[in-house]
Amino acid sequence: MEEEQLSTEIENIKNLIYTIRGKQVMLDSDVAKLYNCETKYINRVVKRNIERFPKEFCFQLTEKEFECLRCQIVTLNNNKRGQHRKYLPYVFSEQGIAMLSALLKSDIAIKVSINIMKAFIEMRKFIATNGQIFARLTNVEYKILEQNKMLTEHERKFEKVFNELQQNEKIEFKQSIFFDGQVYDAYSLIIDIIKKAKQKILIIDNYIDDSILKMLSKKNKNVEVIILTSQNTQINKLDITKFNKQYPTLKVALTNKFHDRFIVIDDRELYHIGASLKDLGKKCFAISKIEDKDYIDKINNTNQSIVV
Repeated sequence: MEEEQLSTEIENIKNLIYTIRGKQVMLDSDVAKLYNCETKYINRVVKRNIERFPKEFCFQLTEKEFECLRCQIVTLNNNKRGQHRKYLPYVFSEQGIAMLSALLKSDIAIKVSINIMKAFIEMRKFIATNGQIFARLTNVEYKILEQNKMLTEHERKFEKVFNELQQNEKIEFKQSIFFDGQVYDAYSLIIDIIKKAKQKILIIDNYIDDSILKMLSKKNKNVEVIILTSQNTQINKLDITKFNKQYPTLKVALTNKFHDRFIVIDDRELYHIGASLKDLGKKCFAISKIEDKDYIDKINNTNQSIVV
């Protein structure tokens, strides 16, 4: 019951997260409501600690941005929220929310901030999967505003599209780019890929270390894992033995036949990874799913000559 309540709370928070200037942010009034305080109190805390809130953490919307936001969200107009504000609202990024929580120093702030962080993480994954669709919708939305068309009907259509996207949690992953610092996001995606395996996982990475064992501990029970790596590997026989006692079965073989990094799931899905698994999120890199099944056969044929 508690898990369902938590899931509902996070889902409600996700509906309060908007993308502005390429960042995921929340309105000051929504943040105040979650923290059970007045908006002016939140903004007063920011002004008293302005040196802790650079533009990456908190910024004020322009008139055009606020107008676009009001027109984009149907509930904003229906509830008359924000229509008669004396000033343009401020918005907080994920980092800004974390800083604000530290300054408020209350049990409610800590609990709410944890849920907000979880909502931001889920929204990043959602937007990464549907990035092209969001970009197209945003471009159309600005054209509507510039041409001063009838907004109500378009808002209804936008809301319908967004709702359908949110309900479809099984949209197949195709590709994603991760930038410096997105360690958790990249790690989460790799874990999701590993969890898809029902029988076998093949990992090809010349610079593997024992961090891969922590990822593989999330695999489904009795899924066989084969790692093809080079002599530069930092995994030793003792690591393999201990891992197999709890999460069987792991096999490691040395090879110099591969340059790039790959993950093959159940001999059916092939993923190309631009960075070594031990360096996820340290530099900009991409993860792509390769649709051509012939490449899986070619990799398996190459793998057959390697003693595991």
